[in-house]
Amino acid sequence: MADPKPNGGSLFRIYRDVRFSKDKSPYKTHVGMHFRHANASETVHAPGLYLHFEPGQCFLAGGVWQPDPRSLARIRDAVAWKPDEWRKAKRGLELGGEALSRAPRGYPADHPLIEDLKRKDFVASVDLSQGQICGRRFMSDFLRSAGKMASLLQFLSEAEKLRF
Repeated sequence: MADPKPNGGSLFRIYRDVRFSKDKSPYKTHVGMHFRHANASETVHAPGLYLHFEPGQCFLAGGVWQPDPRSLARIRDAVAWKPDEWRKAKRGLELGGEALSRAPRGYPADHPLIEDLKRKDFVASVDLSQGQICGRRFMSDFLRSAGKMASLLQFLSEAEKLRF
């Protein structure tokens, strides 16, 4: 879902939080947009897509970033209980983000998908070139990249009891 609200919508603010930063420059050097699941109550932490524009680093990411504890437990349970569906959902994607160093509580350390169960973020990304971003085919490139993440988004949405 694209939310057009000027505050709290899909487009992230351009101002940096400089309170605890050594770098006091007031503006970000990138533009970020989040397209969350339409039925999610959370905004940034819900299943969705994130589009990032920055000189030399443009990408589209999809998945769930820093889910709340209840959502994280649901996703981990879905990975553990539906291993074949999970493998199919993440096929061809490299997941990034933070992970625990040890197995989460309630899961055996020798589980075949323990590396995925350790995840705190379930996010994949596709790099986009400056030519793609500035080109006439940007929307088709965007949709093709988003399509690569559709099965991951579907798995994560269903794990969180959201209709895909």
